[in-house]
Amino acid sequence: MKKYRLDKEEKEILDAIENDKWELVKPKRAELNHYADIARNTFRKDQRMNIRISKADLNRIKARAAEEGIPYQTLVASIIHKYASDKLLAA
Repeated sequence: MKKYRLDKEEKEILDAIENDKWELVKPKRAELNHYADIARNTFRKDQRMNIRISKADLNRIKARAAEEGIPYQTLVASIIHKYASDKLLAA
């Protein structure tokens, strides 16, 4: 099993869950709407980008996307998003 490094807050949450000290709090409608708006704005695709890549790279990307069960454009957009937000991990 893969081990993850948890920060202080994550450790506190995990400890609370494991010791049955976790309380479920129903969020207010305004909070749900607020976070729904944030999510919509974060993932809105309102810009178009055209690039040229090699046929071999495109075929490999399409194959990887097929393995994941997603469209290749979605995979490419996800990779770009992870890179732009410093979340793309090196192999």
